[in-house]
Amino acid sequence: MIKSIGILLIAAAILWIEVPPLLEKKYKKELLVFSILLAIGVGLSITLGFEKPIPNPLDLLTIIFKPLDDVISHLLK
Repeated sequence: MIKSIGILLIAAAILWIEVPPLLEKKYKKELLVFSILLAIGVGLSITLGFEKPIPNPLDLLTIIFKPLDDVISHLLK
């Protein structure tokens, strides 16, 4: 619980520093991308703080390309 509060406090500090210049310059798209990436980072960090496993993106690629690898390996034998 303490870890998640710490992560949220750090995220709030990042928002406090980064958002006002983006709003002053009217960078709406950049602010949207920044917010999405920060939310993803905070979510993953809190998940790690609770010591839950985070799926590896390579596992998804393995699931997708394993059948293709099997077909190519079979054809080359």
